[in-house]
Amino acid sequence: MTYAGYECLKFKSDAGVLWVTIDHPPINLFDLALIGEMLRVGNEIAADPDVRVVVFESADPEFFIAHADVNLIQAMPAEPDTKPGELGLFQAMVDRFRTMDKVTIGKIAGRCRGGGSEFVLSLDMRFAALERTLLAQPEVSVGIIPGGGGTQRLPRLMGRGRALEIVLGCLDYPAELAERYGYVNRAMPESELDGFVRALAARIATFSPEAVALAKRSVLLAERGVTDDLREEERLFFQSAKTPEARARMAAYLDAGGQQRDVELSLDQLGKL
Repeated sequence: MTYAGYECLKFKSDAGVLWVTIDHPPINLFDLALIGEMLRVGNEIAADPDVRVVVFESADPEFFIAHADVNLIQAMPAEPDTKPGELGLFQAMVDRFRTMDKVTIGKIAGRCRGGGSEFVLSLDMRFAALERTLLAQPEVSVGIIPGGGGTQRLPRLMGRGRALEIVLGCLDYPAELAERYGYVNRAMPESELDGFVRALAARIATFSPEAVALAKRSVLLAERGVTDDLREEERLFFQSAKTPEARARMAAYLDAGGQQRDVELSLDQLGKL
């Protein structure tokens, strides 16, 4: 496939490994444009017989994906409009990378919060640069809850206590601590990260595609039931987002400069999303 017509994503392919670079200035915000292209590329990758491994990285050294667009959350209807048995749009978009018969890897440097964190949590593996990576689920600080899988994937990776620390504390987690908690597979110096991920992706791409796909499918049996839990998470997310306090907190965050690059670089000091 040519992967043409994208504005937020750039592509390069090498021996069965597709490198997808997120390039959506100023902060790689998960807005409608980026969500739409992630939906599209997920479907295209799943159908591409030439891709065995896909690696996501960022063109911005300070932002992998900032977080979901708060303006979109404010504009959501009071209740989810998904059909029974289906996932909502955002959850379906990120879960596609968990369930596809390809290996999905995040090569993370920069800030990766909220919906960005939920995106990388849906990938098969995550590797982080020690010097730059910050991960967080700060939604509760603005009166909502993670609604893209964060409350379901974190406890499955690291246990209830640490998951609640991340979700309720709303703090940034640097790469070294994220590795200790199980948030990422490994943290390493940025100078080593690219070479390590390239070697691992290239190695996996040389194996039998059928064996890799079946092995991934077998590992995912440990997550049976997660789809039902994601639907319940979405219901609770909508419930949180329609409260007056959530709407007031989201508005205050935007009024304080949220989603502007200089503010997002020191978001933990702002104490908001």
